[in-house]
Amino acid sequence: MNEFRKDFPILQGTDTIYFDNAATTQRPACVMEAMTQFNNTCNANPLRGLYTWSIQATDAYEQARHEAALLIHAQKDCEVIFTRNTTESLNLVAYSYGLSHVKAGQEIVLSVMEHHSNILPWQMVARQTGAKLVYLEPDAEGTLTKEEIETKITDRAAIVAIGHVSNVLGVTNPVQEICEVAHRHGAVCVVDGAQSTPHIPVDVQKIGCDFFAFSGHKLLGPMGVGVLYGKLELLEEMPPFLTGGEMIEYVTRESATFAEVPEKFEAGTVNASGAVGLAAAIRYLNGVGFDTVQKTEQALTKRLMEGLATIPEVTVYGSENPEKHCGIVTFNIEGCHPHDVASVLDTEHICIRAGHHCAQPLMQFLGVNATARASLYFYNTEEEVDRFVAAVGKVRGWLGY
Repeated sequence: MNEFRKDFPILQGTDTIYFDNAATTQRPACVMEAMTQFNNTCNANPLRGLYTWSIQATDAYEQARHEAALLIHAQKDCEVIFTRNTTESLNLVAYSYGLSHVKAGQEIVLSVMEHHSNILPWQMVARQTGAKLVYLEPDAEGTLTKEEIETKITDRAAIVAIGHVSNVLGVTNPVQEICEVAHRHGAVCVVDGAQSTPHIPVDVQKIGCDFFAFSGHKLLGPMGVGVLYGKLELLEEMPPFLTGGEMIEYVTRESATFAEVPEKFEAGTVNASGAVGLAAAIRYLNGVGFDTVQKTEQALTKRLMEGLATIPEVTVYGSENPEKHCGIVTFNIEGCHPHDVASVLDTEHICIRAGHHCAQPLMQFLGVNATARASLYFYNTEEEVDRFVAAVGKVRGWLGY
């Protein structure tokens, strides 16, 4: 059995197989212990009090910011803004940067593979500014070709918003190349790193992106905390997304001046315990090591895809190469609705996701309404994969075929 499983309380004493890691990962005990320690010893508002607990809370909160900055190789801690999740991070960019910078007639370039969180905010910006949405389309394996990138990103582009890893196909997009092309045409590049950050090393300096977003709950951390990285010069010129407490410097009856970055974008009482939990998750993940994460996921994905390939009625979407799936295997079973597949597997204590995965434009591109998705992480095992494949092979029979 996988040696890391002992660190995850929810995986102890159960035969449940958890293959929905692309939605939310499980938490090691150290994450919950760090949050409990914060709540038991210094539960106070960061940044606001001059007493010991508040100072300790501030130190813990800013240490979490530092560790998030180190994880993605941000140049400065202040380039890391804490949000609730990737969705809020992307909305922050759309409302604060997009609405104030995009002009009528310009283009916002997305890929058809984007999660709705990286589509709907840009649809809003396009409606309100008169900009046009342009979509990059992948080839049969989910790859965005150089020709597609060079053709669709032109001098009309103001923003290019791209997912680092597809939450359906698992393909890793060439974000560094896309950023280079975007900058060549004077556009700003926004990268959705929700599916990449828990699985592969991220270096925002190497990628060259202007903004990068990810969530804590997909990275062994708690729900309700996310990160937005932004280049400091861009953040400084952007208006705040939310206004109110803590993000101000001075307020009169008629006007206000705002605090410096990052406080300018962190209005109200922050999720300090969530940030502390995220920091603990980052430390744990660094202890596991991304080499271990990738090797384990690739081995399990290969075993899973080879198993599914023995079932004639199963169709797997995306590349035939397991190394290009980042632990995500999306499939359908002939004659079986994905919701039925997920419900049947649940009776076998197997947790997978079924539906459109908040990626309906990609479903339309693939010519399906919905799919089933198994997503793996480093704490999963070969035994679980084998049980899963055996169960998938019985689904049609269980449904009366």
